[in-house]
Amino acid sequence: MFRAAVRLSVSGVRSLTRTQPGCQALLASRGYSHGKQETDEEFDARWVTYFNKPDIDAWELRKGMNTLVCYDLVPEPKILEAALRACRRLNDLASAIRILEAVKDKAGPHKDIYPYVIQELKPVLEELGISTPEELGIDKL
Repeated sequence: MFRAAVRLSVSGVRSLTRTQPGCQALLASRGYSHGKQETDEEFDARWVTYFNKPDIDAWELRKGMNTLVCYDLVPEPKILEAALRACRRLNDLASAIRILEAVKDKAGPHKDIYPYVIQELKPVLEELGISTPEELGIDKL
């Protein structure tokens, strides 16, 4: 038993003293997806279709917005218009205002994005009777 332990420890020491290159770089490429890349127009159409479903419920609306907000982008005004119209169909003013707040948050330090989105959505907001967070004064809280 002692002989086996010594033999294993000696072979372990030998393997430590062998000179091996310090760094071996592996060249590997990752194939994340073999599927077709979705274009911007297809992405927008998919989300507009999602929010335009006539039988969308409040849970699906929130789930869709949470998923959309997780992407590294600010949603296009046409997607937001469909989401706001879904809020109106559900008579859910709170979700509509949260959508606008999420867009403002997603715009982050880019101060020109949020005013552009509000400018593009202004006719829809007036048609649906939705006030912006700034009009309601809740942006100051």
